Amino acid sequence: MTELALEDNAQAMAEVQSHRGPDDSGVWVDAQSGIALSHQRLAIIDCSPLGHQPMASACGRYMIAYNGEIYNFRRIAEELSNSGITVKGGSDTAVLLAACATWGVGATVEKCIGMFAFALWDKKNKCVTLVRDRLGIKPLYWGRYGNTFLFGSQLKALMKYHAFDDNVDHDVLINYLRHAYIPAPFTIFNKVRKLEPGTILTIPYSGEPTVERYWDARALAAQGWRSPNKESPLEVEKRLEELLTDAVSQRLISDVPLGAFLSGGVDSSLVVALMQKVSAQPVRSFSIGFYEDQYNEATHAKAVAKHLGTEHTELYVTSDQALNLIPKLPAWYDEPFADSSQLPTLLLSKMTRKYVTVALSGDGGDEVFAGYNRYFWTNRIWKAMHPFPRSFRSAGKAMMTAVSPENWDRISQMIPSKFSSPQFGDKVHKLAGIVDANDLNTIYRRLVSQWPHPEKIVPSASEHQGILWDETISQDRPDSVGRMQLLDMLTYLPDDILTKVDRASMAYSLEARVPLLDHRIVEFAWALPRSLLVQKGAGKNILRNILYQHVPKDLIERPKMGFGAPIGHWLRGPLQDWAESLLSEKRLKEDGYFNPGPIRTAWRQHLSGTRNHQYALWAILMFQSWHDHWLSNK
Repeated sequence: MTELALEDNAQAMAEVQSHRGPDDSGVWVDAQSGIALSHQRLAIIDCSPLGHQPMASACGRYMIAYNGEIYNFRRIAEELSNSGITVKGGSDTAVLLAACATWGVGATVEKCIGMFAFALWDKKNKCVTLVRDRLGIKPLYWGRYGNTFLFGSQLKALMKYHAFDDNVDHDVLINYLRHAYIPAPFTIFNKVRKLEPGTILTIPYSGEPTVERYWDARALAAQGWRSPNKESPLEVEKRLEELLTDAVSQRLISDVPLGAFLSGGVDSSLVVALMQKVSAQPVRSFSIGFYEDQYNEATHAKAVAKHLGTEHTELYVTSDQALNLIPKLPAWYDEPFADSSQLPTLLLSKMTRKYVTVALSGDGGDEVFAGYNRYFWTNRIWKAMHPFPRSFRSAGKAMMTAVSPENWDRISQMIPSKFSSPQFGDKVHKLAGIVDANDLNTIYRRLVSQWPHPEKIVPSASEHQGILWDETISQDRPDSVGRMQLLDMLTYLPDDILTKVDRASMAYSLEARVPLLDHRIVEFAWALPRSLLVQKGAGKNILRNILYQHVPKDLIERPKMGFGAPIGHWLRGPLQDWAESLLSEKRLKEDGYFNPGPIRTAWRQHLSGTRNHQYALWAILMFQSWHDHWLSNK
């Protein structure tokens, strides 16, 4: 490829991601070696031209394009200085590059605390090294087309390549319908892969690429089970608060305005409380609310903000505001993605960006500290039901689904609140989907499945059976709660939660930081005894104890709501015509991706109110919208 062609391709790949970094851009080309790097910069630390990328090392051997933040970069710079290495400029990029040139990539990333994805070109050895952070906070995609390797932060960058192969992987569609996202290492396209969290991909000038894992959550989880922390609960709590405070403090390093997302739940409230603890000025906090009570947490967030004394801003979302975003979702998410909380996350990011450039988030607390309700009622349900014959349980399933979710909601209003919860009817129907399961692993798969049998929706395809089918994981974590946590950390966390937050925040050039996913905290948490995490059938006990030193318990304790949108209601109302056009039998048959029968049945049941299929239908709708946006004109 000529120098001009290399530059044009790299420039196009950068420009399509300009929302990720609107403050500066750059392209570097070495035509003789056939390598081009491009970068879009969101200036956060050292906003001067010294932070420009792609950046060359002082020795001239290395060139880097880097996305993310290394929060302990000043400590690493000091270590370099003690070795006689002077770093030019004050950016973490310059420190990362100098460290890689001095110690090598593997040794450097071991020292890094942060979120990052970067590409490093080694002129001497003629190879590109791609690195992704431990938890998968920052994305990185790569693909091979003959002798050409492409890589970038989002799929849309690779799609700008003139010879891009946009053949859809039909097998992956089954995974997508199960999860509402596409699990790594797969993407919607046959020839593109996600670099998995905690791995290093080396692409030599000649020969095959190799992948090395430098951080392994599964190994840590197994080690934590074998060698649990034996300190006293008070000592453990003290050490964890020190870690949390340091993680939050490091994420306050910024040369631009900074704030935090606040939902009023345990995780975000703790992050904001610790921010306020170490800040001399009131923290800026932001929350979003819905007029539909069952989805609205804004009143709780406002109460927490008032107690902590933050400078609080909230936005109540109308259905029109959310609906206006739907046509833009495929452009922002690049591949089919159907977590409906993407809508409030986008609106929250848009509002927050009007005031700050960086926002701390409480994401990750549920996976790290066992916060999801399903971890506990799965155990209780299994213990209660597995002694009964499957035929008996199947009859119970039929009885539960004979009553519509809406009628279950009405019934819940007549029973004590401690036995009820928000979206009670949906949860009863979700429970019905697992009562006839044969084991805990099957229960988990069904709980995370949007379609109970996704293989029946995609004809002539075979699902990629990854870690959810790996029976040996029970050897690493024999405890069912820890096992579900681990599966979530390896799949749902990076491929759903962190993907959602990254795309939504970057859509508005907002950097989201997640202190609860500091790898030191994750490593510490895996060794905690269950008794410190789980008490009285609820998780995150140790986080609550720390939080209640800063925020009164009565402001926090309430049924867990989640962060969603009233999609089911909208599909029966303002979205009905739009949905019908995408779910019509004619359209589904012509496209050839899905079996129309089960989809049409679910749509009719949803419209009639006899069943709530909002999430299953949303997955189909998001694929259809994605297809219209990216492939229909090709």
